Amino acid sequence: MTRDTDRAARPGPAAVTTYIGVVGPSTANAAQRSAAEIVGRRLAEQGWAVVCGGLGGVMAAACRGAAVAGGMTIGLLPGLSRAAGNEHLTVSIPTGLGELRNGLLVRATDALVAVGGSWGTLSEIAFALRTGRPVVGLDTWTVSPRTSPTGPAGDTLDTGLPAIIPVASPEEVVDAVRTALSRVRGQDSGTE
Repeated sequence: MTRDTDRAARPGPAAVTTYIGVVGPSTANAAQRSAAEIVGRRLAEQGWAVVCGGLGGVMAAACRGAAVAGGMTIGLLPGLSRAAGNEHLTVSIPTGLGELRNGLLVRATDALVAVGGSWGTLSEIAFALRTGRPVVGLDTWTVSPRTSPTGPAGDTLDTGLPAIIPVASPEEVVDAVRTALSRVRGQDSGTE
């Protein structure tokens, strides 16, 4: 049996108030894995939970970094088996949704960090930007809205769409996320 004071002293789900998605290719190269590990560690050092797709590549590297720092890692797995998750997950959630879990991942987070890029990463970035989640990008896709005032069917396009916040190194990610979250939270009316 644990005492309330023991529980309050340990980090756990109740202590985590910020959830940051880390996305990138499952077939990441060595530089992307190294960067993702640093990102995961630095996010965990802030007391933020790392949420990812739960598999290998960037996802496993970010979880490894967060785990080394004693952080919480949450994997939203594409299949139905918890065993498919990487070994650094604190919480492994099988969704059975395949790539559709990308939308769930975005909705479960306060901001997204993209390290590298694959088609799945691009979909997560698009979901995040569409739903108003800040996206910090390290060596990832560039996405910009069309600057034309009308689309091909004559519809008006919103040229004030959000963009990916680019950073040049993993060391810059935490400051970029913190700045983006303070902007979003300052504009948030408390409803979603």
